[in-house]
Amino acid sequence: MQLRDAIRVARQWVPFTARTVGYGTVSLTLGPLTKDHRASLWAMKRWCQSSARGLHIEVEASGLENVPADGAYVYCSNHQSLLDVLVLGAALPGDYKWAAKRELLNIPFLGWHLKLSGHVPVERGGGPRVAAEVIKRFEEVLRRGKPLLVFPEGTRSEDGVLKEFKMGGFYAAVRAGVPVVPVALEGAGKLMHKGAIDSGDGSTMRLVRVRVGKPIQPLATGKEAARVVNLRDRTHAAVAELLLSLGGRVAEPPSKESTSRAGASQRET
Repeated sequence: MQLRDAIRVARQWVPFTARTVGYGTVSLTLGPLTKDHRASLWAMKRWCQSSARGLHIEVEASGLENVPADGAYVYCSNHQSLLDVLVLGAALPGDYKWAAKRELLNIPFLGWHLKLSGHVPVERGGGPRVAAEVIKRFEEVLRRGKPLLVFPEGTRSEDGVLKEFKMGGFYAAVRAGVPVVPVALEGAGKLMHKGAIDSGDGSTMRLVRVRVGKPIQPLATGKEAARVVNLRDRTHAAVAELLLSLGGRVAEPPSKESTSRAGASQRET
């Protein structure tokens, strides 16, 4: 790494780390003292908003009128970058719980906040038993009346193209009888793609757009596996449409072969 690049990286991540420590401390100390950990919710929102601005990212959100005013639902968003957490945290309303990969819980302050606030750790590649336990935790969040946010692609898209969705969040939505709220974001992957160490030249504001679609209700009758596939496919189509409206790209729709394996797909989260 050249000196110029090292300086740019330091200018981005040193202030980011300071914000993480500062707002993390607020969450950890005041969160348990406030109803429903409201101080933790405030700290998380402020951390996302201030960190995005600090990285010279302008977040433009539309379709927020589609977010249910209360009750449980599942936000389903495409996943382009590590920056997605900041972008969605700054844009989306509600006291929702994140489906966060387990490794994040090992990060000081951020991981402590996630544990304290009841977010759901997800262990990828853990096998059917682990996947079933994650789905159960998703369902518990929803049955408590809390929204949930998942990235149904399962990991960041390396090329920004929307991929097929995994099934875990949709099983939880069907079992809890709650709607899915489709979300698309575009621009974060161009700033910090998978494997990048910083968000590039941050001398000017860069735009990342978020668009929220109308809630999608699961079918009320039918076999569970078929209802899950139906909800998954309708959500994928909705996110794809939103992403295309933002200038993004999508892959081919879920194949008939993958749909026919829906009964076994519960293993995927």
